[in-house]
Amino acid sequence: MKGGKGDIVIRNKKASHDYEFLEKFIAGIKLAGTEIKSLRQGKSTIGDSYCFFNEGELFIKGMHIAEYWWGNLNNHDPLRERKLLLTKRELKKIERKVKETGLTIIVIKVFINDRGLAKAEIAISKGKKEYDKRETLKRKDATREMDRMRKV
Repeated sequence: MKGGKGDIVIRNKKASHDYEFLEKFIAGIKLAGTEIKSLRQGKSTIGDSYCFFNEGELFIKGMHIAEYWWGNLNNHDPLRERKLLLTKRELKKIERKVKETGLTIIVIKVFINDRGLAKAEIAISKGKKEYDKRETLKRKDATREMDRMRKV
């Protein structure tokens, strides 16, 4: 989780269990000064986060970035809404798909790229039904069992 530039990754582990990903995008995140410092330390959670549109712009809601320990009066609000940076074409495409079919935009992971910039991998997704979740678990168990048999 920690280390040099480019290897900090915060994952949403429940996302693949609860949602079926239809299309993925990489977006930049507009952060305040103390937010990027705290994110570089790996002090963030995205378990309950999702994305929404406001006046044609995409925002993350529910992403928690802990306050920077060395921050003072200028420290940030840990749960504030953060703007995602995408091209206009990508924004229109995502907004059209979400409005037409009632899909959800969720955050799969947040990472720091090689240039030191904060990025979020988001996905247009559809919620899984309970029987879909059971089917996914069965498939995963079968694959794991087959891999075990190959090793022996």
